[in-house]
Amino acid sequence: MYIHQHTCISAQETFENINLDIIHPPVGNKLVAKEPVYKGIPPGILRRMGKAVRMGAGAGLPIIENYRNINGIIIGTANGGMEDCIKFLNQIIDYEEGMLTPGNFVQSTPNAIAAQIGLMATNKGYNITHVHRGLSFENALLDAFMMLKTNPEASYLVGTVDEISAYNYNIDYLDGWYKSELHPGLSLYDTGSPGSIAGEGAAMFLVSSNRKNAIAQIRDIQTIHTTDHAVLKEMLREMLHKNALHTGDIDLLISGENGDIRLLPYYTEVTRIFNNTTAVVRYKHLSGEFPTSSAIATWLACGSSLPAHLFQSGYTGAAAKNIMIYNNYKGLQHSFILIGKSFGS
Repeated sequence: MYIHQHTCISAQETFENINLDIIHPPVGNKLVAKEPVYKGIPPGILRRMGKAVRMGAGAGLPIIENYRNINGIIIGTANGGMEDCIKFLNQIIDYEEGMLTPGNFVQSTPNAIAAQIGLMATNKGYNITHVHRGLSFENALLDAFMMLKTNPEASYLVGTVDEISAYNYNIDYLDGWYKSELHPGLSLYDTGSPGSIAGEGAAMFLVSSNRKNAIAQIRDIQTIHTTDHAVLKEMLREMLHKNALHTGDIDLLISGENGDIRLLPYYTEVTRIFNNTTAVVRYKHLSGEFPTSSAIATWLACGSSLPAHLFQSGYTGAAAKNIMIYNNYKGLQHSFILIGKSFGS
């Protein structure tokens, strides 16, 4: 499966005028997305959109405008528009189940993002949303894989959206998943304490079976639920073997390390599998932690170059041909995405 176009809205300069050399620090221990001017969305529609829907449509529509013949829209999200969902539930209480305004409800369901993009683009093809917490993006990619096996001439918009809602943030903070103190920039990885910083964003990709003019190839995806380090490492070795690769063939490992000392052993064990020739990149000081942050890593892998501050080790400035992304969500959900960038035209 090949990637032809990609967009990203995040807490950094990742949309339109991309500049990864600038690092915007968290505000209030949250890396809030820098929303662009949504040029392709009519103001009357925009003002009724929830944040998650805005980001999803804002990231997806530019791709559809450049490539109109898209056969379907596949979105992964952990929560959809949770903030609008809470507003609607509060209305039920405030109005005693009386005359409720439907806007918040319509914008709050997880499939609202894919549906809104489909409506605005008048796309009547396959339209589906995958809601699998920390594996939502990976399941969206797997769905696209299967659709392209059945329809090899097709192309699909695949992406993810997740927002920071006060409701989810408070629950995860009380559960110890976010730090109580601020750690801007790279010091996030040196805190030695549990928890990370909250993030949000949207990333969209145009995928097809045609390698002509592609910028990257998604060669394989593997996911697993486990807390066993040995099982995780064995799955990675089997994945490499299946794709006729050795550990030394991986030029770049994009690690989802997030500053949570409880999850560090997983990332350390995975990193040790690879040779010293494999460069290691960390990115969550830019994006923050959220269930579908592996989509941000995939967006980074599609770029032509990465700034030196992202590299934990092995920075050479050379282009990577084989890239492995490893992400871990809350110590239970693990995913590996193998990306190739040496497949010709």
